[in-house]
Amino acid sequence: MNNGFENKRVLILEDDPLLALDLEDFFTDLGARVIGPVSSVEQAMRAVSEGIDAAVLDLNLRGVYSYPVIERLDKAGTPLVVCSGYAELPETQADLSNVVLLPKPCDLGLLQRRLLEQIDKAS
Repeated sequence: MNNGFENKRVLILEDDPLLALDLEDFFTDLGARVIGPVSSVEQAMRAVSEGIDAAVLDLNLRGVYSYPVIERLDKAGTPLVVCSGYAELPETQADLSNVVLLPKPCDLGLLQRRLLEQIDKAS
């Protein structure tokens, strides 16, 4: 049964080790090839340049924001969802009005649906 994630290279950018592990397990169970998890903008940019199909990104990585990664993926048309404790702040919503934002802790079922919508839209 294809759930839309088989063999998709999904980048996970998350600085919380437990959350990163949960996301990795979740997407691996869906058949995705998880890239990472990585915990820095630099690592994420390297992964992006090596090629990914989709991404789940945290916004605030110990005080460093992942805007450069979000902008690069958005420009390339790469499906992404930002899962952040800042998702419901008006300024975050204004800055990222063209991006799917989900609040932390992320509902994994909702995350799966929203990322799949982005993948479908991009294909």
